[in-house]
Amino acid sequence: MSAKLKQLEEILRPIVEGLGYEFWGIEYRSQGHHSLLRIFIDDAENGVGIEDCEKVSRQASGVMDVEDPIQTEYTLEVSSPGMDRPLFRLEQYEAFAGHQVQLKLRMAFEGRRKFQGLIKGVEGEDVVVVVDDHEYLLPFDSIEKANIVPVFE
Repeated sequence: MSAKLKQLEEILRPIVEGLGYEFWGIEYRSQGHHSLLRIFIDDAENGVGIEDCEKVSRQASGVMDVEDPIQTEYTLEVSSPGMDRPLFRLEQYEAFAGHQVQLKLRMAFEGRRKFQGLIKGVEGEDVVVVVDDHEYLLPFDSIEKANIVPVFE
């Protein structure tokens, strides 16, 4: 996790949790003079609706204005993780063992950067993914992006 993401999480996590939601994770995309900050919140019991996102957005926006960790213009979005939820922490991979995941690595591993397979679990700092009967131990720090693949029955 970059220093900027850590700084943003330190500011935003207490806000989200203080409002009674689970802080799922954040995405920050610096795009020159205009950036995007997306906060993912969850509520396992009640789900997340537009009102929940608005409530968190108002609180986060006020604190971000005071703290001012992003010097350029940015768009603040608050969202539920959805069915294709992104995974940000090792505990989330462990919690979703047995689910399909689509992930992209920062650099190639055994000649490829993209993997889609079943999360088997976590071993130390590695995520164990089974792709076509082959088990991969992918270093968590090398994962750029990962999303659960929704199953519709």
